[in-house]
Amino acid sequence: MARKPGSRAEITEPRLRAAALKLFARHGYAAVSMRQIAREVGLQAGALYQYISDKQGLLFDLMRGHMEELLSAWGASRPPAGDALARLEHFARFHIRFHAARADAVFVSYMELRNLSPGNFAAIEALRRRYEAELEAILRAGQDEGTMRLPDTRLAAMALIAMLTGVNTWFREGGRLSRAEVEDIYVDMVRKAVGA
Repeated sequence: MARKPGSRAEITEPRLRAAALKLFARHGYAAVSMRQIAREVGLQAGALYQYISDKQGLLFDLMRGHMEELLSAWGASRPPAGDALARLEHFARFHIRFHAARADAVFVSYMELRNLSPGNFAAIEALRRRYEAELEAILRAGQDEGTMRLPDTRLAAMALIAMLTGVNTWFREGGRLSRAEVEDIYVDMVRKAVGA
């Protein structure tokens, strides 16, 4: 099928991904058809396959892109070289800021794991574990320093990530608390959660 006149891959493909992300976040992956995605971008359904392999591949690409962006941003964030508590505060603030700016991507990345094929799930899980391992390393360092008391660092890492990611579900700019105030409160809760 021919491309729509004026359509270019470098323009159409990002629009297609953005439309799919929005639709998956609003309606759920299973409820969204390829025809809906095409309509959102102004293409005929068959034209989508010039840009993507299939719906599963599109979901996987969106989730992989989110995780790769997260890992890259974490690496570029320059965590402090100081003690584990300073690194934990940096992680908490980074996590809240990064995820708050990507509400749809976060929602899809957490809620649509169940819709990935086994191979795609394993690939996304490996990327998630890399990020979780960064927090686990901070928690282990805190244990070694004696500044944190945790019965299980893996479980603590998962609980902290869930708590920090949860900000996305309720925080709105212009609400009762500013983002900076929310970060400060969450940092305090995180410190208490690790027995600091």
